[in-house]
Amino acid sequence: MRTARAATLVLATVLAGLTAGLFAGFAYSVMPGLRRSSDTAFVEVMQNINVVIVNPLFMTLFMGGLVAGLAAVVTNWRSDDPAVRYWAIAGFVCYVVMFGITSGANVPLNDKLAAAGDPAQIADLAAVRAQFEGPWVAWNIARAIVNVGALGGFALALLRFRRTADRAA
Repeated sequence: MRTARAATLVLATVLAGLTAGLFAGFAYSVMPGLRRSSDTAFVEVMQNINVVIVNPLFMTLFMGGLVAGLAAVVTNWRSDDPAVRYWAIAGFVCYVVMFGITSGANVPLNDKLAAAGDPAQIADLAAVRAQFEGPWVAWNIARAIVNVGALGGFALALLRFRRTADRAA
């Protein structure tokens, strides 16, 4: 059981880190780079990113974070150190909040941008961009911050788990 408890914490930590890195990377490089682009380039690139990101690897990592986080909470529920459980719960709650932001804010904005159609056929690209860019960037920053919280929660649970294991050895 100790191996399963450790494995779920490691997996939850890694998956939270990967998704936090993705969203943070958008916040500090992709979106600032696109901010410098024309309306046509911005809309076209974001539409393309929103299509290609829904791939098996991303979905496995993104959804796997939920599963691994829940597994980390369940397997560590009766930890010798209650702090392991509390930090795992904190990490999982943060991951769920990030998932909610993504599902409730970013994805609907992505869908609305896709529904605008071919950038070459959009009459007012500046308006389409303005309705998308500001809110999407703000929600992306929020989910990146919360996802870093998930990473921190799982990492602290893992550190406490390790200390408890060292004391038991």
